[in-house]
Amino acid sequence: MELSSLQRGVKPAEVPLDRLAGNAQLSQSKKVAEVSRQFEAVLLRQILDNAQKTVFQSKTNPKSATSGFYQDLITSQLAEQISQSGALGLGRSLGRQLQHELKTERPAVTAAPTHP
Repeated sequence: MELSSLQRGVKPAEVPLDRLAGNAQLSQSKKVAEVSRQFEAVLLRQILDNAQKTVFQSKTNPKSATSGFYQDLITSQLAEQISQSGALGLGRSLGRQLQHELKTERPAVTAAPTHP
């Protein structure tokens, strides 16, 4: 039985961030787009987390370790979903800028060896 026909392409979102740069199956533009999206998600987490700090605690909204844990999970998932939808557009803008920087970056010039 041959499994190569069953294998699918790698999606950038499925690759851990620490292994993204070294992944040979992804193009440079896909890597840049994924890093930009993940950066947008980090910023969204911070914004959403700070927005929740203004919620007043009451008897109907108690603060406990369990509720804090679930609130963090909800915040993370919400930030991920917003960044994956592209609705904010920050990740796309950052990705375009990084792609532009990569295209205009000149290769390092190596000095020619000198002969005595």
